Amino acid sequence: MSGAESVGDGRSGAEGGAGEEVDRTPVPDADVCVVGAGPAGALVADRLAGDRDVVVLDAGPRFDPADRLARQERAIRPFYGRPDVWGVGGARDAHENAGDWFYPLNHARVKGVGGSTLHWQGMVMRLHEDDFNSGTERGVGPDWPIDYADLRPYYAEAEKELGVAGASDNPYAPPREEPHPMPAFEPSYSDSLFAEACEELGIDMHSVPNARNSEPYDDRSPCVGYGTCQPVCPSGAKYDATVHVERAEEKGATVVDRAPVERLEHDGDDRVTAAVYATPDGERHRQEADAFVVAAGGVETPRLLLLSASDRYPDGLANGSGHVGEFFMDHLFAGAGGTLDEETRQNHVGFYTSACDQFYDEADAEQAPFKLEFFNYAGPSPVEMALTGDDWGDPLLERLRDGYGNHIAMGGLVEQAPRADSRITLADDRTDDRGNPVPQMEWTVGDRALDTIERANEIQVEILEELGADVEWVAGPDATGPAYHHMGTTRMSDDPDSGVVDADCRTHDLDNCWIASSSVFPTSGAMNPTLTIAALALRVADDVDARLSEGT
Repeated sequence: MSGAESVGDGRSGAEGGAGEEVDRTPVPDADVCVVGAGPAGALVADRLAGDRDVVVLDAGPRFDPADRLARQERAIRPFYGRPDVWGVGGARDAHENAGDWFYPLNHARVKGVGGSTLHWQGMVMRLHEDDFNSGTERGVGPDWPIDYADLRPYYAEAEKELGVAGASDNPYAPPREEPHPMPAFEPSYSDSLFAEACEELGIDMHSVPNARNSEPYDDRSPCVGYGTCQPVCPSGAKYDATVHVERAEEKGATVVDRAPVERLEHDGDDRVTAAVYATPDGERHRQEADAFVVAAGGVETPRLLLLSASDRYPDGLANGSGHVGEFFMDHLFAGAGGTLDEETRQNHVGFYTSACDQFYDEADAEQAPFKLEFFNYAGPSPVEMALTGDDWGDPLLERLRDGYGNHIAMGGLVEQAPRADSRITLADDRTDDRGNPVPQMEWTVGDRALDTIERANEIQVEILEELGADVEWVAGPDATGPAYHHMGTTRMSDDPDSGVVDADCRTHDLDNCWIASSSVFPTSGAMNPTLTIAALALRVADDVDARLSEGT
């Protein structure tokens, strides 16, 4: 049996590792119950643990760090799909698609302690100042009830918590107060090729902030260049939320895995009283607490609120506005690639080291904000090529020499404007492994985003042609797809009729329930969302702590 085949999915393996029985009964007298052990839940738990009794419930398992090399092997074998790497799939993770666009949900998530940071790319940019005022500055979508200045100190804290390698060489980035915690990674070899073309065209390149260690940081090693950051980093150099889960546990927090929360209960005073969760043995428990933080991501968070409908809240919990599940957004991908008559040395670096934000703030009602990325993983790697063929010896060597070494490509992310008809609802006639309705995706994308993809493609092709590339593919409006960033389904608003949570991410309807997730984003911008998720989570933790101290 190969190492890859020996990796369990965590849902059927021995409880607690080494046959140890795990106590999944409720924690008495808890101050705070956090639903979800991804980056937002982990940061909230770590921030509050020590001074508060914190319990974290997560639907998925704990993954053994010792299995990561085997998961890496699984990731590069053509037999396995991406969801197989972290055990996603089956009745537990069933879902429906009903929108104009198909959404491959199980490619987008990891269900388990660490959440999506286990398979994320690790790019961590701050949103631009205009992203917080999109309605006023661009004429699209609502303004956020907070602005960049409100989140700026939390961005700085989040960069320290995650460990960000970056440089202050991006003239288009929002203002910052101090250097990144670690120096930026050096531009790659293919970045140097792009640089010559971009200089001729007057297009700026700059470094990319990465949540991976460029030097030893936080007792974790620097990147050693496995090149498989997405979907698995065997070295631990790339940040994932298990860092803060373990830290929270060291401070006294309790983390219960394989404990999917099925509904939240409330009393007649509009306060959540308990999270009802299941355990692998079929038991159901009620975790009571003084405060609840839902940190289950942009799909499972609205699903949980809708599953928690009651006589008092027949349309779902925290859904007085009727907007729970609406305004689902993702970033749209724009790309182009081809080959050069020289080596480009791809797939040695598993992330990108240079980007271009030059066109980001040209956004208005017709053009969405977008950023450009200079790929380091264009075309197949030699390992992927070898594993997908049936040849050996000299024929294999000849095929690798012919097929590897001169690919080059660019990518980019484009903002999707919020739309009420792009949403998460509950499926009418399909249930999960516990009999609860599965999430139904209705993903709809507007013309502004599609037109902007064409604009991004024009720039990408211009750069590649200036470079002398034979452009072989373009991912335009007809071939785009999601970046797997779920946003907008419990959006933030000052007006209770316009959103689900207030400026502190506390639900308008329930005084002791907060949401820590990209689901609160009123607009998405075009920057990878996790740093903003982390900054908001730290802000949520401070608000929870303050209100518990005040007894409100």
